[in-house]
Amino acid sequence: MTIEHNISRINYLLKLYRITLNELLDKISEGLKNPITKNDLYSSEIKISHLKKIDKIFNKGLEYYINPKPLKENKDASIFFRKDKFNSDLNIGAKKIVNQFEDLKNSLTAISKLSDVHFERKIPIYSIKDNPRKIAEKVRELLYPNEFSPILRDFLKELISKFAENNIMVFEFIETWNKKDRANINGFYIKPNVIVLKRQQKSFRREIFTLIHELAHYLLNEEEIEEVDVKSISQKDLSKIENWCNEFSYFFLVGNNANIIENLKKADSSNDYHFDLIQRISRETNLSTLALYTRLLYSRKISYKGYNNVKKELDERYRKKIEEENRKKELDKLSGIKRGGSVPKPINSPLFVNTLQTALYGGVINEYDFCKKLNIKPEKIEQYI
Repeated sequence: MTIEHNISRINYLLKLYRITLNELLDKISEGLKNPITKNDLYSSEIKISHLKKIDKIFNKGLEYYINPKPLKENKDASIFFRKDKFNSDLNIGAKKIVNQFEDLKNSLTAISKLSDVHFERKIPIYSIKDNPRKIAEKVRELLYPNEFSPILRDFLKELISKFAENNIMVFEFIETWNKKDRANINGFYIKPNVIVLKRQQKSFRREIFTLIHELAHYLLNEEEIEEVDVKSISQKDLSKIENWCNEFSYFFLVGNNANIIENLKKADSSNDYHFDLIQRISRETNLSTLALYTRLLYSRKISYKGYNNVKKELDERYRKKIEEENRKKELDKLSGIKRGGSVPKPINSPLFVNTLQTALYGGVINEYDFCKKLNIKPEKIEQYI
């Protein structure tokens, strides 16, 4: 069965995702005896089975390809038309995630205008000429949770709520272990006010650091898509923007403990690398132990050899922890104890929920759209209105 389609929309997606026609043909022809050809795609009508294969790449829905309305390739349409290079070499999975949240952002922009909801920027734009430590101290007063929580997910949730109070919308995306095209990024910032994070179920500290790093990009109004790594705190070859963002992130999270770190004597085997103190600071700040040791390396308060010794010790502890968890799972399995294996749910920004609530009450969207945007079942709508 064939159907008329809008060829220009396929061309638009190729440019948006920066992939060639041949690359697309290779992907959609995987496992086929007779590969799909250019003529198959660019004739006036196309097989629906071919469109379904194309949509497995782009996730737009079949109606997207038959819509006759042309799309404009301009800087307002996507970050991929605004910026040529990113800190990570983005794979197809990363591009799909970014495009998914750009579509959501554009949808929310339209909804907010119709609902008379405004997202004015409350925090000024800064420059890399500004001292990142001073800016971190200033912004911390606005965005740091009123009460510190050592429970990492709760702390992250509080941060997202504080961001919402200042019109910064934070989203999480979740990827299962068996997803085919897994994104090779863990965070990004897109103008004017959207930060997106990869859920780090086994390392909330990493997700927290990524959030603050992307906050720094928001403060500089510099869009970025990247794989943030706490070990990059010690790298001297990063761009000025990335160095600024890392400095800001460290000082925002470490708070008053920065002075303690600065006054430490050099960490070595004679003082057990200040291990107990560093672990205490980690618990009090939700910065990872490795991030703090990386900071010591950056400050030349630990040698590369000492740093690697500590890192090996931390890696070994983590390995044993995972080993113990797996052993307990096996014992539970043998004992007939069932463990919950559901996919974790993303944390919803209060700003996102409030925007949708206002739109629902004002008749801009209906209950179906409300539930779809929040990814909830209709019977749970009462919990949100």
